[in-house]
Amino acid sequence: MTAEERQSVTKPLPVAAIIGPTAVGKTALSLELARRLNAEIISVDSRQVYRYMDIGTDKISHAARREVLHHSIDVVDPDEVFTVASFANLALEAVERIRARGRRVLFVGGTPFYYHALFHASMNVSLPRDAEARRRYEEMAKQEGAESLHRKLAEVDAESAHRLHPNDVRRVSRALEIWEASGIPPSRLYKEGAKADSGLNVLYIGLTRPRIELSVRIANRASRQFASGYPEEVAWLIENGFDERFPSMQGFGYKELSLWYRGEKTLEEALERDISRTRAFCRRQMTWFLKFKPALWYDSSVLSMSFLRRKIYDTASRHLDGV
Repeated sequence: MTAEERQSVTKPLPVAAIIGPTAVGKTALSLELARRLNAEIISVDSRQVYRYMDIGTDKISHAARREVLHHSIDVVDPDEVFTVASFANLALEAVERIRARGRRVLFVGGTPFYYHALFHASMNVSLPRDAEARRRYEEMAKQEGAESLHRKLAEVDAESAHRLHPNDVRRVSRALEIWEASGIPPSRLYKEGAKADSGLNVLYIGLTRPRIELSVRIANRASRQFASGYPEEVAWLIENGFDERFPSMQGFGYKELSLWYRGEKTLEEALERDISRTRAFCRRQMTWFLKFKPALWYDSSVLSMSFLRRKIYDTASRHLDGV
């Protein structure tokens, strides 16, 4: 049954989603909730869809995946195209399988654009704006010239660059803003087009942490990844033909370690740049997530308090039961 058919005969299906920035603690809470709610997890992470990219994307362990079934992880090779539409189709197919087993649906991940496309609006209109990114690109045009900004767009989306005049700084900046937030060339989004009519009623459970604490967690996680085989993972990918030509290898960490592999950065420089880009990405994530409704937000630094975890469970359970 398609989403349209399901929606025509039933009310929207209640689902829950755990959102929040990178390194905030979504995984631990999601596993506990999934166990207690008899739920399966649909990953909402644009990087974890790629096979062989495990350490840098901080994928959940295979042991945990055996305990709690996860969907939308390891579905394509790093040289394959994976679009927002690809995610929406996979997610809706997973919802059907999960419900056929009589289980609940829990979305978990930190890719705001995937949530936005699935639950909120079309893939090519009404996208949340990022004032910080816009100011940065407009300042780049002032400092380096409009042509420099246009060349940057051409590097990530030649089709959009061909369509936009170099002096149209406002629209060039907007195209770069969309690419930065989604990791997807705007021209591809325009082609993918229509609104995802998911037939789902989502409740967002948002996690936050104090900014300084989150910044430290990001640095600690990156250091752990670098010490646990991340450079070797990137070397293996490049040696097997999965290099910077592909969008999968342009993400934070992978891009920096690709430069390290080619002798253009030291390992220490790659680590620092990875941490810096991840922190910037966290800020962009929250710009999007704070617009998502309905949402209940919790400070994950105090989730060790049992009454708070119980409150989150009770809230999610009532929503999933349609109460």
